[in-house]
Amino acid sequence: MTDSEFHTLVNTTLDAIEDACEAILQSTETDIDSARNGEVLTLTFENGSKIIINSQAPLQQMWLATRLGGYHYAWSGSAWIDTRDGTELFSTLSQHASTQANTSLMFKNKI
Repeated sequence: MTDSEFHTLVNTTLDAIEDACEAILQSTETDIDSARNGEVLTLTFENGSKIIINSQAPLQQMWLATRLGGYHYAWSGSAWIDTRDGTELFSTLSQHASTQANTSLMFKNKI
């Protein structure tokens, strides 16, 4: 994948996560503040905990940082897949966001 294709994919991914946050705000009482600075997206939950999603352009990866650890994802052609355990980014994000928000939240891969 070219650098340009990678950055387009990263921005599409971050857009999808921001859109999911907006949908959560409209359909639940859960408040998630999303703040984006370039290719870094920070989600802040009501309890003050954060999840950070960012690109690592030299490695062509997306990284996810949560209270419980960090995860690295490479593009498989159809999804961002964890380089260690094979899980999908949006699935892991849903799991950790649910834990940090103390309610069930779903982030769907719409890429």
